[in-house]
Amino acid sequence: MSRRRSIPWIHRRSRLLIAAIAACGALVTAYLTAVKLTQSSAACPTESCDLVLQSDYASIFGLPLALFGFLAYSSMLLFALAPLFVNPIKKKDTRTKLENSTWLLLFAGAIAMSVFSAYLMYLLFFKIKALCIYCLASAIFSLSLLVLTVIGRTWEDLGQIFFTAIIVGMVTLIGTLGIYANVDKSSSDVILNSRPGQPTEITFKPTTQPKPGIGWEITTTSGEAEIALARHLKNIGAKEYVAWWCPHCHEQKLLFGKQAYSEINHIDCVLADNPNVQKDECKAAGIESYPTWIIKNKTYTGVQSLEELANISGYTGPRNFKYALRR
Repeated sequence: MSRRRSIPWIHRRSRLLIAAIAACGALVTAYLTAVKLTQSSAACPTESCDLVLQSDYASIFGLPLALFGFLAYSSMLLFALAPLFVNPIKKKDTRTKLENSTWLLLFAGAIAMSVFSAYLMYLLFFKIKALCIYCLASAIFSLSLLVLTVIGRTWEDLGQIFFTAIIVGMVTLIGTLGIYANVDKSSSDVILNSRPGQPTEITFKPTTQPKPGIGWEITTTSGEAEIALARHLKNIGAKEYVAWWCPHCHEQKLLFGKQAYSEINHIDCVLADNPNVQKDECKAAGIESYPTWIIKNKTYTGVQSLEELANISGYTGPRNFKYALRR
């Protein structure tokens, strides 16, 4: 009596598992892309997520790194599901060819994503020196995809798989090193870009950890217009809610300059020794992200340009502001 060879359950479910993990990765990277583009704070149990997202390594070719992650995960999702939409009985040959080609694409993609994630983990722990749960999750997703592509089917030509892994891995590593070769390695957190007749554009890229309870040092100086606006905001009762570990909050400080910001009525919503717990005062005010301004009983979230603050507060003084945030 002949027995029909049973198909291992992992082979029957591997594509669906890969699709599920890729979908999770796509959701995470889509969220991080939105956070980066809107310059808002990420929902994170630690302050490190914002530090990572604001670092020089979080952008490639002027675009959020997370956007490329989203495209990679979306491609893996497509490769995993594509053959399942082809009828295995009526179009058996087409289904077989599509399965073989997409498996190779899935394997190559998983290799590339795993190598890239490994390099990002190196940056995370040895360059940025911060812990980002989203980055760790993405690395786990990438490694899981690689494991599933290896064990999710019977590979007949192991030599081809080994050769593909070596080539794709080397190309990915060389490309990654090339992409990050020109990342600014200056020890300065603040990059200034001056243009004649225009406010100096500020870019804040934290390369050091903030001082607990204080944050980073304000290295810009204030002019007459910044000080006048700050005093006006104080006089009308405007409040700014911040977190000492928040890079966007520091950008707001840099726009005012050291002297003017000392006039601002700002409330730090987290404790120096427990940055994950929000103070009751901020909870009562309904603060959900940093920085948040409350001016004339209206709430404004995110970094506000000094022109925007002048307009919404009814400021009528000088407006020759020194700095503008580089978008």
